[in-house]
Amino acid sequence: MLLAGPTAVGKTALALELARRLGTEIVNADSMQVYRHMDIGTAKPSAEEQRLVPHHLLDVVDPDEPFDAARYVAMARPVIDRFHRRGRIPLVVGGTGLYMKALTRGLCPGAPAAPEVRRTLMEEMARRGSAALHEELCRVDPVLGRRLHPNDRQRILRALEVYRATGRPLSHWQEQHRFQVSLYPGIKIALFRDREDLYERINRRTWIMMEQGFLDEVRNLLAMGYAPSLKPMQSLGYRHLCDHLSGRRDLDEAVALIQRDTRRYAKRQMTWFKGDPEFHWFHADDPDPVFRWVERRLGETDAG
Repeated sequence: MLLAGPTAVGKTALALELARRLGTEIVNADSMQVYRHMDIGTAKPSAEEQRLVPHHLLDVVDPDEPFDAARYVAMARPVIDRFHRRGRIPLVVGGTGLYMKALTRGLCPGAPAAPEVRRTLMEEMARRGSAALHEELCRVDPVLGRRLHPNDRQRILRALEVYRATGRPLSHWQEQHRFQVSLYPGIKIALFRDREDLYERINRRTWIMMEQGFLDEVRNLLAMGYAPSLKPMQSLGYRHLCDHLSGRRDLDEAVALIQRDTRRYAKRQMTWFKGDPEFHWFHADDPDPVFRWVERRLGETDAG
């Protein structure tokens, strides 16, 4: 069972209650909550919430370890298979649509790696910056370019690596795959809120994170030796506060940019999940229809 939705929509609270009612546990599907030492800025479930319902795939790698959808699937499938062998339904919760799609539909094999091309691209990125390479990607692969943020260095590098090595955009390879394999039968739930309500929640949660010590969390990560250029340190919030700590922007500006970019990210998440017709949508403020719908679907499954 999948529970998805944009950041700050209210997935955690509903997931805890749904897991309690089903007598099951939660499998994380958030690409940032897999990292150790990154708790506040990723809105990771609190220690108390993790005591209420066991969670899996939280804090499984350090910020300087490579992690992607393939590694996520490799770690998640054994966990899910253990649930299935015991006759229990795992509850996969998160906002990273690619991880959920890869888990349920398989990974696009894409083109083989081209190490020489990758090295050239990394040199270009160091010299020209990720924004310039993102502009190039938008020209050669506009479909993927629209989906990727200019700071998403790793995915930009991979997309340009594929294009330069094969002459075909990565979106072409993905279209050939089309995620047509169904690895797990699933119940897919997505939560939504009115846009203004969601944006207000994002703005408010950003300030709550700051009050909880988000800046100190980033400061501690830098003190531990994790470079600002690392993929997770370039994610929402972390890159903005790294800029503040380096003196490139003041704190109020950094917070405002976190809020703005998080709102934009939430919009992209909504677009992603709406592209999957298997998701059934529910308003986050009214959980009872979710519980009734899940109960009905499980009853239909048992009857079948």
